[in-house]
Amino acid sequence: MLLDKIEELERRYQELEALLSDPSVISNQPEFRKFSREHSDLTDLVTAYRRYRKVLGEIEENREMLADPDMKEMAEEELKVLEAEQDRLEADIQLLLLPKDPNDNKSVILEIRAGTGGDESALFAGDLFRMYSRFADTNRWRVETISASESERGGFKEIIASVEGEGVFAKLKYESGTHRVQRVPETEAQGRIHTSACTVAIMPEAEDVDIDINPTDLKIDVYRSSGAGGQHVNTTDSAVRITHLPTGTVVACQEERSQIKNRAKAMKVLKTRILDTIQQAHNDKLAADRKQQVGSGDRSERIRTYNFPQGRMTDHRIGLTLYRLDSIMAGDIAEIADALRAHYQMEALKAQSES
Repeated sequence: MLLDKIEELERRYQELEALLSDPSVISNQPEFRKFSREHSDLTDLVTAYRRYRKVLGEIEENREMLADPDMKEMAEEELKVLEAEQDRLEADIQLLLLPKDPNDNKSVILEIRAGTGGDESALFAGDLFRMYSRFADTNRWRVETISASESERGGFKEIIASVEGEGVFAKLKYESGTHRVQRVPETEAQGRIHTSACTVAIMPEAEDVDIDINPTDLKIDVYRSSGAGGQHVNTTDSAVRITHLPTGTVVACQEERSQIKNRAKAMKVLKTRILDTIQQAHNDKLAADRKQQVGSGDRSERIRTYNFPQGRMTDHRIGLTLYRLDSIMAGDIAEIADALRAHYQMEALKAQSES
């Protein structure tokens, strides 16, 4: 382990504790929030390291006790427990030393698009959106639809939503990719299993400090909304379409009755897409530099299959298969998210040790 680095971080942790109790820092809210975040980021590492040092001290004491015949048996038992804890703490500290993804605490823009499979794909897009919405409910996150294109038989050709809350990106970032469904459609008279697919994109929501867009690079069109909504729909130009001219990125929103609200939502998605493109390009370059990409969430790859006749979900990246599809579609995906996170942490550790 990099003990010098950890001790340096512990000293910084102590400095932050002093700063957070300084009245001049407390009165400066932006500075206080910045130091609080840094303190919070270091807490788990420092706690584990302090316990690690204590365990090493206790191991040394028990080894000295081995020389005493009356204490030897007890010391040997205690050493087994302490050495096992030492190994666990060393593994934990290695993980905690991995560079943190700066986006992990961010809210996200979730985009689900129907792919191959026509109506059945659109229905599955609706199923996926409900799955993520229910998972969000269990985490007390807020889901708000930004735009939706419904299909004639139900479900969505495309749906874009914001998911707001603490640590949303950390838990959902590995969901990006192609999701495949195998099931018998209600309209299938022969009982044949059909295969359809949807693509999911999870993008960390852009903040104003992340990206600055020049207003002269934007083309903004307003038009009358279409779809459900009663008489109001065709009476005002409330729908908004924004085009970012340098990149050709286009975002439209008509969910709100207010043009101002639709414009704000469209800008949120536009900034997020542009930032995501920049970050994907950066990640691709890093991957090429080190010859392998860890946790890229490549959206072109088939990442998961949902097989309804077998009640099975398989994540192809990590070989995880669960036979409880009903609960997964009801939003119980924490086990999958945790398994993916653990896998990519191990991959990152491996890459770090090889570099």
